[in-house]
Amino acid sequence: MLPDVVFKRLETPRGFEAAYELMVKQPLDHQSPEKGSFYQRVFLTHRGFSLPTLLITEGYDRPANRIYELTDMLQGNQVQVEHRYFGKSMPDSLDYQYLTLENVTADLHHITQLLKTIYPTDWISTGISKGGQTTIFYRYFYPDDVDASVPYVAPLNTSLEDERIYQFLDTVGTEHCRERIFRFQKKMLETRDQSLQKLKWYSKGAGLTYTYLSLEQAFEYSVLEYAFSFWQWGTSCADMPYVDMNHDSLLKHLIRVSDPGFFSDRDMQKYATHYHQAATQMGYYGYDISPFRKHLKAIDTAHNPSAIFVPGKMATVFDATLSLKTAEWLKEQGDRFIYINGAMDTWSATAVRPQEGRNALWYFLPGKDHAKARIKNLSGEEQARIVATLQQWLREIP
Repeated sequence: MLPDVVFKRLETPRGFEAAYELMVKQPLDHQSPEKGSFYQRVFLTHRGFSLPTLLITEGYDRPANRIYELTDMLQGNQVQVEHRYFGKSMPDSLDYQYLTLENVTADLHHITQLLKTIYPTDWISTGISKGGQTTIFYRYFYPDDVDASVPYVAPLNTSLEDERIYQFLDTVGTEHCRERIFRFQKKMLETRDQSLQKLKWYSKGAGLTYTYLSLEQAFEYSVLEYAFSFWQWGTSCADMPYVDMNHDSLLKHLIRVSDPGFFSDRDMQKYATHYHQAATQMGYYGYDISPFRKHLKAIDTAHNPSAIFVPGKMATVFDATLSLKTAEWLKEQGDRFIYINGAMDTWSATAVRPQEGRNALWYFLPGKDHAKARIKNLSGEEQARIVATLQQWLREIP
């Protein structure tokens, strides 16, 4: 038995021998364990004691066990860790002073050390998006915990308003498509009264409330967010409605690509932990409102608005030190990484770039977005290369 771990047997996925939900006791503050503790949810899926173990560094909640593509490609075991302050991995009271990347990665270290008593060798960490960021920071703090790391679509932001996002949005795709995106955003702001009247009924039907932001603010944010989401989620310019089409068609398209519900109380609560981390250590992005300033009525136009909405509108202080140190460490010591990114994904703007002299692989998949930048969408030859590279790295570790 593992100390301070509660086990629950789960249905075993096909191809595995057993699966469990683990609740692992963690200190609120790993530097001061006397400050209290909570239980963190982990899914353990077992194939064999002599096989590699994939550590899945989730960035959010994980309400159910799911198998990652690398786990199947390497025919390994899987340890999937729900991020602290999400889902079941919640302390009794949310004290955000303990929501630091130092504690997040120490959670992973504790879990890894526990499970290495069962699976002593051949560990690979991997995660998607915010989970991919967690993979990167985990390796920075604990470079010897795993033998290789595979972050997917993982940004490494270095400021609250990382302007590389603006550069990406100004150059991605064709000039014709970017112009259509701008015209669509402008048209939506010009027809705001029609949109807001219909969004009141849409929100009522969806059970959405707006107290953190007003509905009018949420609408404006959703229009500003549209360009970011358009490229992040792979919207095709061919699927865009023309601005002279009926308003219902325009509004339905906005909701499909950049739903104002993302700025409702529902999602403010859902992503509160994420926003706090972005506001304090991980950085994020903002909205360049220079083309839209005269059309905005509900949002403060004195400066570019941030895409961060901290819980309870609490005061936070951003410190870029960790991101900058991690970026420098990757240049000098970031070996045995495989980076998977989509060339059309907005988040590729702040992805880790190839570095000479590093024993690592970088992939920017042409035409792929945030959801489609996966190893399975590479050629068979590249997939085989990734598996062979990981297997070679595992053999090289004493």
